[in-house]
Amino acid sequence: MQLAALARHTLSRGATLAATYALLARLGHKPVPCAQAVCLALDIPPAETTRRLAECDALLTDPRPNAESDTGEVLEALGVFDVPKPLTLTERTVVAHFLTAMDAMGGIRPGHQHGLQRWFTTGNLTAAYLSLAATTPLPRTGDPTTYWTTLVTAGELLTATPNPDPRIRYALTHCRRRAGEPAARAQR
Repeated sequence: MQLAALARHTLSRGATLAATYALLARLGHKPVPCAQAVCLALDIPPAETTRRLAECDALLTDPRPNAESDTGEVLEALGVFDVPKPLTLTERTVVAHFLTAMDAMGGIRPGHQHGLQRWFTTGNLTAAYLSLAATTPLPRTGDPTTYWTTLVTAGELLTATPNPDPRIRYALTHCRRRAGEPAARAQR
């Protein structure tokens, strides 16, 4: 596909994903093929590309005139152009723990959930862990014990990987302290 080759070339010249989409759209191509071309240039599998673009149907079906840059930025922010990283067994286990912790939060803001899902897709588990460690379960609907103990387990797995980010150790210490708080209260 020539459009994908142009997208690949544009990206190789240092253009952002949004700018690459905008360039293709400004050349007179329809929005969906432009977005597909950027995904193909990133080697995102066709089935995954189709699924992601189906979620953006309203944005791509009726584009605003002269809004190519805005559309590209929205597509990028939505994660349409996120390159999936194959996860190891340990990383998949960490993500499973994150999902358990998210359930134990008792509710999660859509933007936070979206960001976490993007980090899972791209394999940025450090960012996901730090984000969850900085969050507190909701007092009425959350399950703090499950939340913090699950994050302790996830943090232990992350620190056991080669060259873990030092921030994970600090976050793990925080999660351990929070996991111990309910037990300390029960003993009083």
